[in-house]
Amino acid sequence: MIELIQQPRIRTVAARAEAAPVAFLRRLDWVLLAAALALVGYGLWVIAGITRFDVPGDESYYVVRQAIAVGIGITGLVVAAVVPVDVARRHWQLVYGATLTMMIVVFVAAETVRGSKRWIDLGFIQVQPSELGKVLFVLAIAGFLVDRVGRVARWRTIFSAIGLGAAPTLLVFLQPDLGTALVYIAALFAVLFFVGVRWRQLVVVLAIGVIGIASVLWLLPGAGIQVLRPYQAARLTLDPEADPSGITYNLNQSITAVGSGGLTGRGVIEASQTRLDYLPEHATDFAFASLAEQRGFVGSAILLLLYLLVVWRALRVVTVAGDLYGAVVAGGLVFAFLFQIFVNVGMTMGVAPVTGIPLPFVTVGGSSMVANLVLIGVLQGIHARGESGGRQTL
Repeated sequence: MIELIQQPRIRTVAARAEAAPVAFLRRLDWVLLAAALALVGYGLWVIAGITRFDVPGDESYYVVRQAIAVGIGITGLVVAAVVPVDVARRHWQLVYGATLTMMIVVFVAAETVRGSKRWIDLGFIQVQPSELGKVLFVLAIAGFLVDRVGRVARWRTIFSAIGLGAAPTLLVFLQPDLGTALVYIAALFAVLFFVGVRWRQLVVVLAIGVIGIASVLWLLPGAGIQVLRPYQAARLTLDPEADPSGITYNLNQSITAVGSGGLTGRGVIEASQTRLDYLPEHATDFAFASLAEQRGFVGSAILLLLYLLVVWRALRVVTVAGDLYGAVVAGGLVFAFLFQIFVNVGMTMGVAPVTGIPLPFVTVGGSSMVANLVLIGVLQGIHARGESGGRQTL
């Protein structure tokens, strides 16, 4: 009799275990995933065009390497989606420690390239830890604040969060990587907003930030204290005419490239700014300008619409998150993602500072591609568990 009773129960448990992965897949945001994969494909197509003449004799040099990064990134996406994000909340100290450790290792192991120490050479691939740090940073700071959600409106908690965020941000700034440091600051502000910090307090924090920026750009240099290097300060002042043949040369060439694309672009062969390398960094910082030159308004609009679709679905993840931590993490990640798009596209047209922020899924760079795919994976995990009522099950 006992055996007859236990067998149906065993079958039920086995059936549930077998159905769990299927149910998890159904709860994924397939529109978000499709949009992200469309961005990946579109980005590879863009890279194929703008880097076609960069390596004589090997037109697909950068595309192949970017495709390898896509493969690694998709693996990271799957892992990030499957592992419950609540693990990061419970162990946010370890996540924060890992973030700081990666930044410190850069100063020890990275080689200096054009005055910066950002990349660790592993032989078969170069890794930029600060890119993955964008995701880990949000996970850690959100965990700290959610653990203190009842005290989040206290200034002590707010300044503690700012202090935690300042350490990795400063380490990134000292590499020096001003653009990524700004992304960290934007992500920190977004996390404070989504966790429920009052508007008055956010305004105060924002005012302090504005005063800090003004001090770095004008007040301290006026007193003889140089915080930024001359080229960094010149880029942030947004004056294309300051030194057309020097510091602002890239910006002027970028504006020319964007304007020459017209409605449908000049094509890969006729896009002289990109093909003849009149536009430096056309595969990295100014990838959008090269796209605009080669594919025109239409090609640029397609990219921006894909971004809009990803941002829309990512914001939806905030609303369906099963708990506060998931909502805060999703909000911080999507704001950081949007900030990068706005600044990168804006700087190619002279309406945002030239800071070296990569264009997600388009800029040549394996670390950026992997980090953005991991970001999508985290959002997928939050969405799936939110759709299941917040249960941390696979």
